[in-house]
Amino acid sequence: MRPTVTYFSDVLCIWAYISQIRLDQLAAEYGERINIEEKFCSVFPDARTKTYTSWKDNGGYEAMNNAFQRTAKKFPHISVHEDVWTKVQPRTSSSAHLFLKAIQLLDGGAPFAELTSTKAISQFRTAFFAEARDIANWKVQGEIAEELGLDVDNIKAKIHSSEAAAALDADLKLAEKLGIKGSPTFVMNEGRQMLFGNVGYKLIEANVEELFRAPNADAASWC
Repeated sequence: MRPTVTYFSDVLCIWAYISQIRLDQLAAEYGERINIEEKFCSVFPDARTKTYTSWKDNGGYEAMNNAFQRTAKKFPHISVHEDVWTKVQPRTSSSAHLFLKAIQLLDGGAPFAELTSTKAISQFRTAFFAEARDIANWKVQGEIAEELGLDVDNIKAKIHSSEAAAALDADLKLAEKLGIKGSPTFVMNEGRQMLFGNVGYKLIEANVEELFRAPNADAASWC
């Protein structure tokens, strides 16, 4: 059986936005040798309260955006719009996660990099951080789906049937069971190997290579 790498993230997390390129590289390099799963964890269920509380004594949303701009300069593969959190303040990541979970349920058996949901999750991050679009808003979610050539009615059906809600709840319960600390987190070897936060690709690669050296699922990892 191919090893599985599970990637937990919140679409409003800038570090997950930064780490998207590492996930893409992982798929490009190991896509035929491993299974990659994208799941959601809840970091911004009440995004405005969380961001306001975190920054109210540190310069507010202007300071928050300035910090993001400085971070973006360190990672030239991303860009952060000047209106992110200053003018565009999504209420929650949960609605975006629900919409994206519905897209995952509609996916076929394509390789990870070719999955519609993989492209959609990446596009949602870009839409918020680079384009300052409120991805918590249903109208914006539908616009992004249409831009990707998706049928919004099919997505809506998965949400209305509660299938997407059940699948999202399963993600959140798994994150709790595994003790996921935040976004992004790479999980491997049935939870024995866990990489949280701004982790470089070389370290991710080393942990994946360890999966191939492990003789069986019951063996402890050297990582």
